This record gives sequence, C-alpha cells and structure tokens, in this order.
Amino acid sequence: MASPKDFGFYGRGEGAGEGRYTPLRSAASHERFRADLARMIDLIAAGRSAEARAGAASPDSKEITALPAFHVADLDGRSLRGDGFAGRAVIVEFWATWCPPCRGTLNWLGTIQQRFGGRVTVIAIAVESDESAVRDLTAQLGLPIRWAMGRPDLVRAFGDLSAVPTLFLFDPAGHTSGVFYGATPTLHEEVESRLERLLTQG
Repeated sequence: MASPKDFGFYGRGEGAGEGRYTPLRSAASHERFRADLARMIDLIAAGRSAEARAGAASPDSKEITALPAFHVADLDGRSLRGDGFAGRAVIVEFWATWCPPCRGTLNWLGTIQQRFGGRVTVIAIAVESDESAVRDLTAQLGLPIRWAMGRPDLVRAFGDLSAVPTLFLFDPAGHTSGVFYGATPTLHEEVESRLERLLTQG
C-alpha cells in the first residue's frame, strides 16, 4: 500500500516532507494513512482484490533475499559497506528519534553486540530524524553498535519500510534470515534464538 517515500523515511534535505504520510508522527498523516488503509480493506471485503493489489503496487516494494550492496559513512566517518561483513551475522535496525519503542530495541541490540562480539555486526540506521538529534541520542546511549543516517538510496536498498523499528537479520553468508516489524513482545526472544542457530550452523 505504501513505499518508503510515502512515509518520508529520509533525513532533512534528502526527500523529507515529500511522502504522502510525511511526517508520519503528525495527526494529518495518520488520518491519511487510516483512510487509505480503510479503503484497501473495503476493496478486499467487496471481493475487489485485483483493484486493491493494483492500488498497492509500488516500484519500491520488494523482498530482499540478501544483505544489499551499499556504501555509506557511519556517524564516526568510518566506511560502512554491505560487502564488508563476510563471515559475520549482521543485524540492521531502522529506527527514528521520535519512536519510543526504538530506544528499548536499541539498548537490547547493544547487549546483543556485547554478547556475541565479533561474530555479529549491529548497524542502526536512523530515518526521518535530524542528524543533530541522532548524534545527541547515540552519544547518550553509548552503545557499541554502528550508527548511520538513512539516506534515500540506502533506505530503498532494503525495500518497503513502512514501520519503525524494522529489523533485518542476515546470516554469515549474507542471506536474509528474517525481517521483524515493530517492537513486538516476542522480538528479543525470536531474534536471539534465530541468531544463535545461525552462529551455531556457521
């Protein structure tokens, strides 16, 4: 139903304010989203699934089967490359400074990085957030993970991101092992269990 651009998941000056539901945290954007969602549900309930699918089609929507190729600088200015993690499991978390559940997830990911050390790389990519606010928050958290800003091309490489937090888990060979939307009650248990299996198999 929506693409990343619809939600404006980019930093200031990089597509911010262009999306249909941007800013996602505003009441008007929520109302537009609810109206579009209700329309899609009505179409499906009326047996007009083809029309609903056509309305939901987006060139940005895709499933990713492997860690995308990307190259950005992290917040410390160090190179961050999608092809630079061979032999390690990789967790990529998309988050925003205005998202309260994201903070709890980030703290948990810090413990994951400490627990598994060099066998795992955790990358936290901030979307729809001012870089200054991201830097302030990451300094406060002081977590041992890699931080980066979600440039439009970087966000698009991961497909259709319609919620934060969204977590991608990749195995040591770079294959997608799971995608987790939101901060569900079972998120930590599911990701840790799957991560342990990946590392044992590797």
